[in-house]
Order: sequence, then C-alpha cells, then structure tokens
Amino acid sequence: MPLSTRSTKIPVRELVIFAVLGTIMYISRIIMQGLPSVHVLGLFIASITLVYRTRALIPIYVYVMVEGTFAGFSFWWLPYTYIWLPLWLMFMLAGKFDLSKKVKVPLYMILCGLHGLMFGTLYAPAQALMFGLSFEGMIAWIIAGLPFDFIHGVSNFAMGALIVPLSELLKKLNSNSRQPSPNMLR
Repeated sequence: MPLSTRSTKIPVRELVIFAVLGTIMYISRIIMQGLPSVHVLGLFIASITLVYRTRALIPIYVYVMVEGTFAGFSFWWLPYTYIWLPLWLMFMLAGKFDLSKKVKVPLYMILCGLHGLMFGTLYAPAQALMFGLSFEGMIAWIIAGLPFDFIHGVSNFAMGALIVPLSELLKKLNSNSRQPSPNMLR
C-alpha cells in the first residue's frame, strides 16, 4: 500500500504548459539578446516557481535543453544546468510565506536582482574548472564581469516588479483551465 495517496503523475495539459513556458523563456532570451545581461528569465523562473513550486523545474529545464539544442551543448552551457537553481530555491522559500503585496513586490524585486548580481559568481566555478583557472584567476574573472553583473542585477530588479502580476495571471489561468467549459458539459 502506498504511503501517500498523492499522485506523482503530471497531467498532459501541464506538460504542454511547461513546454510552452520553457520555449517562451528561450524565445524571450533570443528577442532580448541585443541587450547584454538584460532578459526576463528571472521574471519567468520566479513566477512559475511561485505558481508551480517543485514542478517549476520542468519548464526551467525545458528552457535549458532548448538553449543547448539551438546554441550548442558546449562548455558555456554546463553552468546552465545549475545556475537557475539558486533563483528557484529563493522563490521556493519566499513562496512559503503569506506576505502582503506591499512586502512581496520589493522582496521579489530584491531576490531577482540578487540572482542577477550573483550570476557571474555562480558561473565562475564551472568556468574555472573547465578552463583550468586558479582560484586567483577565477576571482579575476568574477571582477572582470562585475559591470555585466551590475547590469544584470539592475535589470532583474526592475523585471522583479512584474513577478506578482505574472504569477497571479498564471494562477488564474491555471485555475480556469481546470474548470470544464460549459460546452464540455453538454
């Protein structure tokens, strides 16, 4: 007899939604690639994590796989297998608290901004291992990337203002899709 009656199966509808979300994340990155270190990935990852919780890892890794498929599974891609996890984890923790909108918005902006600021530092250990950098070389690589991390942090902070509205929209769409339409009842 199973220990839990909770099903671990993911409905096909959700798998399709997750594939679409992962693909939208990729397309949004392509559209914004002319602006170095500016994208909406943090916004999407934060919002889907607040709505789908652990299952948000599915669209995140759909994005990672699509990115590798189109841009190449090369050295640069390896950090993508872990670099989004700290952002996901921050929003898993933040989503556990019942906070007012006045607190959520700035908190989410700060968390999203922090991930942008930490991006180069999170990327650096893999870079150091792949290219044989010493610890000092890794620190120099982090310092050289600080201007880009600053831009990344500021843009993530600004995009973070949209996390609450986007997550509320996703929740509403998710709850509406579970209710049968009047035509289906006939």
